[in-house]
Parts: sequence; C-alpha cells; structure tokens
Amino acid sequence: MSEETTKIPDAPVDDDAAVLAELGYKQELRRGMSGFSNFAVSFSIISILAGCFTSYSIALTSGGPAAINLGWPLAGAFVLCVAFAMAEVCSKYPTAGGLYFWAGRLAKRNKRQWAWFVGWFNFLGEVAVTAAIDYGAAVTMMAFANLTWGVEPNPVSTFVLFVVLIVVHGLLNAFGVKIVSLLSNVSAWWHIVGVAIIVGALWIMPTAHQSAAWTFTAWHNQTGWSFAPYVFFVGLLMAQYTYTGYDASAHVAEETKNASIAAPRGIVMSVVISIIGGWILLYSITAAIQDGSDDGLTTLAGTSTGLPPAQVFLDALNNPTVAKFLLFIVCGAQFFCGMASVTANSRMSYAFSRDNAIPGSRLWAQVNPRTGTPTNSIWLCVVVSIVLAAPALFNYTAYLAVTSIAVIGLYIAYVTPVLLRRLDTNFKPGPWHLGKWSPLVGWIAVVWVVFIVVLFVLPPVTPITVDTFNYAPIAVVVVALLATVLWFAKGRKHFMTAEEASHLTIQAEKLLEE
Repeated sequence: MSEETTKIPDAPVDDDAAVLAELGYKQELRRGMSGFSNFAVSFSIISILAGCFTSYSIALTSGGPAAINLGWPLAGAFVLCVAFAMAEVCSKYPTAGGLYFWAGRLAKRNKRQWAWFVGWFNFLGEVAVTAAIDYGAAVTMMAFANLTWGVEPNPVSTFVLFVVLIVVHGLLNAFGVKIVSLLSNVSAWWHIVGVAIIVGALWIMPTAHQSAAWTFTAWHNQTGWSFAPYVFFVGLLMAQYTYTGYDASAHVAEETKNASIAAPRGIVMSVVISIIGGWILLYSITAAIQDGSDDGLTTLAGTSTGLPPAQVFLDALNNPTVAKFLLFIVCGAQFFCGMASVTANSRMSYAFSRDNAIPGSRLWAQVNPRTGTPTNSIWLCVVVSIVLAAPALFNYTAYLAVTSIAVIGLYIAYVTPVLLRRLDTNFKPGPWHLGKWSPLVGWIAVVWVVFIVVLFVLPPVTPITVDTFNYAPIAVVVVALLATVLWFAKGRKHFMTAEEASHLTIQAEKLLEE
C-alpha cells in the first residue's frame, strides 16, 4: 500500500458523484455512509461470531485443533492477499456493481461477456450467501430456544423463523441508508465486544484449559480419509467459508463518502480485524474443550446442540445461564450478519439491473425517492433467498446442494477481475493502491483462489453417499449454464445498451471503455 494513500483528506460528497459520473452512472442512491459504516457492512457479513460457530465442526472433524488454530491464520493470510488485490481495483472503480463492472473494464476483449458472467456468479453467490446466513441464524436461534425454553427444533419451525428473519432484514434495509449505517455500526461493536465477553468468560470461568501445544497441534480425523495433508486442507474450509462477503464494501460504494478511499479500506480492514478477532476466539474455544481425547472430540462433534462451541460453553463454564447468554450474543451477531448481507446483495442486484442483466430489470433498478434505497431490489433478494432455502423444508442435503454455490460462486467472481487486472499492463491505479507490491500480492491471490476452488469441489468425507456428496461442482455448472442461456436469450441484446440511458452519464457503449 502506498504511503500517500493514508494522507488523502476526506473528499466532499460532490466529488464522489463526479467520480461516479466519470465511470458512467448517475448518483441515484443516497450517499450517507461513513468509512466506518462501509467497513462495518463487510465485517458484519464475514461475522466471526457466525462463521466460526456454524462451521467449527468442519475443521473439528477434519484435522481437529491443529486445523482450527493453524488453518485460520494460514487461510487468513491468503484471503488478505485477495482482499488487497480486490481493494486496489475497487479504488479505481467505486461502483455498486463492483466485481462485474471491474471485469468488464479490465478485459481486453468480449468486455460485456466478461461482465455478464462475473455478474451472474456474484449475484447468485450473494443470494445463496444471504439464504445460508439467515438459515444458519435460524438454526442457532432454535438451538438457543431449545436450551432456554425446551423448544424442539424441526424443519418447519426453523424455516418459518428463517422467513421471519429475512423479511425483518428486508424491512430494515427498506427504511433507508441511515438506519442501515447505524445498525452496521452497532453490528461492528456487537461483534468486537461480543468476542471480548466470550473470550473473557472462556478464560476466567473454566477450572481447566488445554495446553498451548495441544490447542495448536492436536489431531482429530473423522473424514474417513487417511492422507493427513488432504484432511488438513479440507479443514481449511471452515476458515474459507467464514472469510466471504467482504466485497460488500464495494457494493455500498455509491452510498459511501470518499468511496475511492473508504471502500477499499473497508474491504481490507474487515478481513484484517476478522483474522485477529477470529483467531483469538477460536483459540479460546478450543483451549476450553474439557475432554481432549479422540473420543471426547468425536462426542463434541456430534453434540445434540448442533453447535460444538455451544457444547463447549455448557461443559467448560459449568453455568448454563452464562452459556445461554454467550449463545445469545452469537444469535445477535448472526442477526446483524444477515441484515448486512441483504444490504450488499440488494445493492449489487440494483446495479446489475441498472445494466439490464436480471429479468424484470426496469423494476429492480428503481430507487425509492423517499428513502434513497433500491426497495424493489431488496425484496427481490429476499424472495429469491427464500426460494433457494425452501428445499430445507424437505431435505437438508438438498438445501446444502443449493447453497453450495455461495462461497465458490463468490470466489470465482472475486478472482476474475484480479486476474484480468494482472493481465492488463495499462492499468492506472486509483488513489488507494499497493505500489510495488501489487504484482506479488495479485498473483498470490489468483493462485490461492484456484487452489480453494479445486478444494471446494473435492469430496470432504468418505465413503461418498447421497448425503455426503459434494454438490458444489453441480451448482457451479448450473449457474454457468443459466448465465449462458440468459446471455443468448437476453444479455447480448439488452445488457449495457442504450436502453439504460436514464441511469447513465455517458453513452452505454462507452461504459466499459477506459
């Protein structure tokens, strides 16, 4: 990162509108977010209090404590390279469209096609992430209700709670950018203070802790695979599933003041704080495990609560009331995480519709003149997320198959503009940039994403059955086919054409020209 980027003063709002106009778009959304609020949206979606809890069992059964506490910073270091590389491009193109617009600008040929396919992976990935976050929140809240009031969770009650949550998130987003900005700030502090409370309780209340050597190196394997490096790499998926959604800072760029500095900074800092906070949290949970034997870890992974960290609270604190309070903190964090996901998803959907990509684009691209928010796009994201999560009513494996596009789809969208930027020797960086470190960081990011995309499509456990099969490759193929069909049916004639002139400050055919 260059030295001068930290010295640039905040620009007035009019300058942001001027930058957006140069990129080709009118200022339609209300610009009311501070740099901290921009960071808070991405930080809330990463949500270490959500991901570290709901995905903990992945690493616990695939490498155990070693995969948890060595895997988190290892994956984090590489993800930070991805964030740095994305942030540099974001500074040059601070638009709500984000990744797909960057890809279109950076591609040498077939610019509209690059933008189209990246956009569809980004859009469906974000919808799947929104569905997964709010469904995960419903699962956690049902676990809390079970512990507190003895409510027995079942697929119908969990799904009904999920629908209530996502509708509430839609309503909160529809009220306007000021309430979103305020709640994002509250969310950031909820996460930071919440982690501090949980970590404090885990170190003060238990009568015994595991040693540092055990917490970092103990090995546990329930995958059925015997090749240790493969098992460890599969365990990295816990961290990789959590480190997603930081593109949100780009999607709210048109609502952020001094966006060319604040948005890239939000992308990077959300990952940095998550690496540090998540590592402290995971180490504290793992060190508080009371039975560190192989059988003990197997029992923990199969806990009736459905959340091994919640079981650690119950076992280690020896105080059910405090354990329930800590789980309540996690529930609150997941609520804020879902709200932020709807924010980012709806802004990306609005921008993609502004460019005539989604069927019914004219409706989804409308901005509510009273609130300055894309209200129709918000409800589009809510409805599509509910549809994607609906299979959970009948078969949880089917639901996982549908939402498996979430992370892999997003990372395909993340890395494409980063790769195109590396291949574009004429790229002139924006005010926030990496200087001489740009090529090294960028290529590390590309190689890492290629590695994890391969990892995402490999079988995590053996024997492979209908319930354990990895459906991610099928989901990726389905999205690619859908995008291809829609391109020939709609995109090639209507995407980024003169039809969207009412949203533009330049001619549509010049949108992707440098």
